[in-house]
Amino acid sequence: MKVLFIGGTGVLSSACSELALTKGIDLYHLNRGKSAGIRNIQGIKTIISDIRDVERTKKALENHSFDVVVDFIAYEPEHILNDISLFKGKTKQYVFISTASAYQVPQQLPVTEDTPLDNPFWEYSRKKIACENTLKEAVNNTDFPYTIVRPSHTYDKTKIPAIGGYTVLHRMLEGLPVILPGDGTSIWTLTHHKDFAVGLVGLLGNKKALNETFHITSDEWLSWNNIYEILASELGVKANIIHIPSDIIALYNKEIGDGLLGDKSHSMIFDNSKIKSFVPEFNPQIKFKEGAKEIIKYYNENTRHLDVDKNINDFMNKIIADFSRFVSGIKR
Repeated sequence: MKVLFIGGTGVLSSACSELALTKGIDLYHLNRGKSAGIRNIQGIKTIISDIRDVERTKKALENHSFDVVVDFIAYEPEHILNDISLFKGKTKQYVFISTASAYQVPQQLPVTEDTPLDNPFWEYSRKKIACENTLKEAVNNTDFPYTIVRPSHTYDKTKIPAIGGYTVLHRMLEGLPVILPGDGTSIWTLTHHKDFAVGLVGLLGNKKALNETFHITSDEWLSWNNIYEILASELGVKANIIHIPSDIIALYNKEIGDGLLGDKSHSMIFDNSKIKSFVPEFNPQIKFKEGAKEIIKYYNENTRHLDVDKNINDFMNKIIADFSRFVSGIKR
């Protein structure tokens, strides 16, 4: 099976690439050739082109056709339309990587693929919804078999699932407070990228998956308090957590706030029965305690020496100081 990944060097696509190669898939990446970095995988054939340059990419692809094309980096409806123009007649299956943050804040849990899509808070999610709609509408007018995949919060050793990334780990080590939305008890789903890869690779070339939508997530549920406590434990410290309402956080940092209000501040538990019925081998195995060990090992070896992100650090110091003064005023 000949497969093309658009992108290929990110958190999701790197694990999918490694697994695809073990399955004997003839795997190609299409990217600019500038981002392999720590995820440089041997055995992949790379087509050098910027997917946003449609004419150049069309020329780069003129001698190729694929059984499957997976776009990991489409974020705008225009990107979907460009993909259709590039790959119509050149692939038997087009896989669009959407997001589980597109789901409406659930009225009931667990979330299924039939949960409505709506996110008034986060532009990223709204654009992914628009991409899905564009793809479905286009398919009504042309023969372009698709599969939509919605990952949730997927991580690897380099992607720290903390509000502020590696700066949070620095602060924990220094005994400085870190922030969490609300009371930290909302239930969250973290998925190791290798577990995600089993689900995605199992859909490649799967005719039953055509014109279907799947989310692919772990079955492990943790509160945000648990997540931070696990990270702190791997660092050998106790987390000093300050709980602040998400809408207050959004006043101080819109980018972080949008992601909280539109996603992370709500409990999200997923029903994975659909992906398991299409890909029986999908059975998430990697618990976050194991993933946290990988994260802290990588952090100690590669990023611990880096300066903290000044913007994140200043933001946390400011909001914690202001919130502490506010709480002190109430107690008087």
